[in-house]
Parts: sequence; structure tokens; C-alpha cells
Amino acid sequence: EVELVESGGGMVQPGGSLRLSCTASGFRFSNYYMIWLRQAPGKGPERVSAITTDGRTYYADSVKGRFTISRDDAKSRVYLQADSLKPEDTALYYCARLTLFVSLDSLQIDNRGQGTQVTVSS
Repeated sequence: EVELVESGGGMVQPGGSLRLSCTASGFRFSNYYMIWLRQAPGKGPERVSAITTDGRTYYADSVKGRFTISRDDAKSRVYLQADSLKPEDTALYYCARLTLFVSLDSLQIDNRGQGTQVTVSS
């Protein structure tokens, strides 16, 4: 059974940092592209960042230069380092397994985690 479990969320002040983790199980992690998404209250999901099996990375314009995605295949984990956080980054962040990826505008996912809440507030 595929399982994705996120951790690392919390409340931070504007300008602060968080490192989100997603631990995968139930499948060969190294064979899959992975993605982080987020959803703020009252809004639809936003595709934040994706990483390929060979480490190529993609970012939404809203987080480019502030967030960094990485992966550790030995630990079956994908990370999202979020720096210079802004109040508009407040959302539920979740990871997902990609089954198709052309770009952040063209992709398919088949499993996602429950998410970890990030709140940026003074």
C-alpha cells in the first residue's frame, strides 16, 4: 500500500524558515517523480515544486528563489526547504507521487499524503 506522510509544518513569523519532509513507503521511491502542493483555505490546490528521479527541479513562480526541493532515495523522502516565508505561504502542504509530468501545468498524480500545516504570521 502506497503511503506518504508529511511532517515539519508549524507556525513561523514572516521571514522565517521551515523544512518539510515527506516519507514514502509501499513503492520503489527512486522510480518516481515527486511533487509538493499546497492548499490555502478557500482556494484550490497550487503546485509548488516537483523533482524528477534524476534531481531536476521545478518551481512555481510564487516560490522560486525561496523554496528548495530535494530528495533522498535511500530514505525514501522528499523535502521542501521553505525560506523567507510570507503570510501568503500559509497553507496545508502535501506531497504526492507523480505518474505523468511534463511541467507544473501538465501532470498527473495518483497518491498524496494528508499534509502538514504551515502558518506564517506575526
